[in-house]
Amino acid sequence: LSPLPPTIAVKHREMSQKKIFLAFVAISTVSLLLHRGGHWSWTMEAFHLGCSALRSHPSPGLKPKHTNVAFLKTHKTRNNLTVALPVQTCGHQFCYPRSFTSHFVHPHTLPPSIITSHMRFNRAELQRLMPNDTVYVTILREPGSMFESLFSYYNQYCQSFKRVPNGSLEAFLEEPWRYYRPDEKDSMYARNTLTFDLGGDKDRPATDAVYARSFVAEVERVFSLVMIAEHFDESLVLLRHLLNWDLDDVLYVKLNMRTPSSKRSLTPSLPAKIRAWNSLDARLYDHFNASLWRQLSALGPACVAREVRLLRRAQERLMRSCFGGRMPLLRSAAQIKNKDLRPWQPSAKVDIVGYDLPANLSRGPSGLAQELCLKLIMPEVQYTRVLLRSQSLRYRRGFQLRPPQQSPPFQQPIRTVLPRHLQGKTS
Repeated sequence: LSPLPPTIAVKHREMSQKKIFLAFVAISTVSLLLHRGGHWSWTMEAFHLGCSALRSHPSPGLKPKHTNVAFLKTHKTRNNLTVALPVQTCGHQFCYPRSFTSHFVHPHTLPPSIITSHMRFNRAELQRLMPNDTVYVTILREPGSMFESLFSYYNQYCQSFKRVPNGSLEAFLEEPWRYYRPDEKDSMYARNTLTFDLGGDKDRPATDAVYARSFVAEVERVFSLVMIAEHFDESLVLLRHLLNWDLDDVLYVKLNMRTPSSKRSLTPSLPAKIRAWNSLDARLYDHFNASLWRQLSALGPACVAREVRLLRRAQERLMRSCFGGRMPLLRSAAQIKNKDLRPWQPSAKVDIVGYDLPANLSRGPSGLAQELCLKLIMPEVQYTRVLLRSQSLRYRRGFQLRPPQQSPPFQQPIRTVLPRHLQGKTS
């Protein structure tokens, strides 16, 4: 799985006529799918446990869904909505690792309901882009497995890793300051990456307990939910309840996965060394992992377990619908015929696998079209391009339909007052 995590911002509001905006900061390890159409018929088993309704269709009088979303993606975590995408000079990320500003957003994707590409979180700039009542959610990954993944992914890009003899993770952790340079390009991959993506100071000394406590407290204050990658399905149950979504709305497919041969097994001494070197990330993870389980306990273990089972059943049905009734086999990039489905390969030493659709796929029994299935399994880089083309076309059509004297409100540039800076907050 790819190293880093996501963040989500969401707004709570009871009244259906007012817009609710939400900010996601996502993981590369999974693709969260907010699919349109193709509703599944969920059983109502959860009712017997006192769980919230698992609706496939809205019912009168129920609290409306939060559908305007800003999904803020950090590294290694529907309904015709507009997704904010990066300007082309930024690539498929919001000019990461620069601190996010609204200037990084493509004008054809304004005003957004969702923001869902990698960025370094800058709360002030997101507040300028999104409405005031935004609720934030993020996701963290266990520091040991995340750092191993980062070391594998960026071994040929991050100089702190590249200068280590024989690409040895053990050698790096034995003397990290021998190889690590705080101010050089891509150094954010080599220390406290979660903290950096959340806008914090990755190089604050581990002895500065006051900063560590205040940073954790700030993350907790801003984010209504901090998901945990190792307990992703359970985290999705909490997310579903937070946003008043159906289980249909949180179906996903795992993407950006490494083959077992591309992963390093950590020797018994390495996890402790990783945590010591990434002490801020470790503190964040421990705090919010405990918080997650407190929230799950409050929701009710039986309800959570039931929803997780329903979610996994639906995922299997979804995959079988796309792959001719069978569960798909993961394939290397070289084996995938459709270039739009080939995952990025960081180096010759790391094999990222993906999926290829059957050549004769048409409409399955669930009514899922080939286009939906393609989007379901498409890697992030290619899907960003597809989404931008689609939204640019919609933008131009909308512009042509406007009266000549009327300028679209989202043509107006978003002014930024604050300078770019490395701000102590999330993503």
